[in-house]
Amino acid sequence: MLKKRIIPCLDIKDGRTVKGVNFVGLKDAGDAVELAKKYVQEGADELVFLDITATVEKRKTLTKLVEKIAKEINIPFTVGGGINSLEDAKAIIKSGADKVSINSSAVKNPKLISEIAEQFGNQCVVLAIDSKLENNEWTVYVHGGRTATSLRTIEWAKEGEKLGAGEILLTSMNNDGTGNGFALDILEEVSNIVNIPVIASGGAGNMQHFADVFLQTKANAALAAGTFHFGKIKIPELKTYLKNQNIPIR
Repeated sequence: MLKKRIIPCLDIKDGRTVKGVNFVGLKDAGDAVELAKKYVQEGADELVFLDITATVEKRKTLTKLVEKIAKEINIPFTVGGGINSLEDAKAIIKSGADKVSINSSAVKNPKLISEIAEQFGNQCVVLAIDSKLENNEWTVYVHGGRTATSLRTIEWAKEGEKLGAGEILLTSMNNDGTGNGFALDILEEVSNIVNIPVIASGGAGNMQHFADVFLQTKANAALAAGTFHFGKIKIPELKTYLKNQNIPIR
């Protein structure tokens, strides 16, 4: 059985780590390089870096910052935000990322998933899906959660896998930053329907929330930001807690 992964996420705006609630009300959460180093020391399994305003500001990801972080860490490193072409993906991998995360650009040009997968392998492509529950339907949002699309989350996850994504990073916008727990229903549906790893994101507030997502869905990894940044949960203690519940943790 694949061991479950614990992944801190650095949401980056203007070169600093930030955290909000439901994708708004961003607060400063610290220096990205220092946080990255801390998470490696604490035993994080991977690190995700999302340049959350790159798409809206129509600019490339902050490659210099990606390079700085990549030099300091020795765990798998996923980078997303503003990756709109195969050339952008190449630049990010060249900067030291192991995987690229694409979201708005994949919705706009689904072929981009296949292009990156063909160049670097499926394991390099993370399809990030920002999903919101509205009128009993989970809908895909783009542009950092600002714009609704006509895509349904389940169908888009299936399509993404078919096009070559090696992993899905599924964020519930309703749960994001609330500390009320992950959106177990949509995570269960998506992880049951695809054959690639699913990373749960949005809503972690205590250690039991991590246990719930691993015990009640087939999610392979759980991602959190503010809960780790502001010291509410420390990764070594979380891993011990999960192991004590017989959850296979790295």
